[in-house]
Amino acid sequence: MTTRDHDRIVADTRAWLERAVIGLNLCPFAKAVHAKGQVHYAVSTNDDFAGVLEDLHAELQALLHLPASERDTTLLAVPRGFDDFLLFNELVRQGDRLLARERVQGIVQLASFHPRFVFAGADEDDMGNFSNRAPYPTLHLLREDSMDRAVAAFPQADAIFGTNIERLRQLGRNGWDALRVGASG
Repeated sequence: MTTRDHDRIVADTRAWLERAVIGLNLCPFAKAVHAKGQVHYAVSTNDDFAGVLEDLHAELQALLHLPASERDTTLLAVPRGFDDFLLFNELVRQGDRLLARERVQGIVQLASFHPRFVFAGADEDDMGNFSNRAPYPTLHLLREDSMDRAVAAFPQADAIFGTNIERLRQLGRNGWDALRVGASG
């Protein structure tokens, strides 16, 4: 992967975070960490389970060795090898097992996003799926204590999911496409 490719993937991921996640307020907690420069963007150059999990482990260690005030969360884009959503789900399961082996459950959690994300039982084109869609398969490392503080400060945290689904359905596919939050390459 060239430096140009890496920079493009980071730029696409940042644009998605700014325009969709923050712009549509899909995650009311994202704006503050983004504004403070506490979101770390990383790109895996690997296209297989072992390589991506190695990258995830390195990003986990880097997150844990820095104070939250410097790096609160990490988005690891995986642009190659995991276009298939079900295959990516297996990668996420293995990532969760990695966190368990490292004994960081309760300290760090793993969330995920995928360009072809579909909720179980949902139609592939349902706009609700777009709440978990990103330009690239993405593994998201979050600090649990930061999430706990954010949820405590947001009195209706339980309503976020339903509000997002409604907001995205009102936006519609044309509105989503107008955000230009897909992979640019």
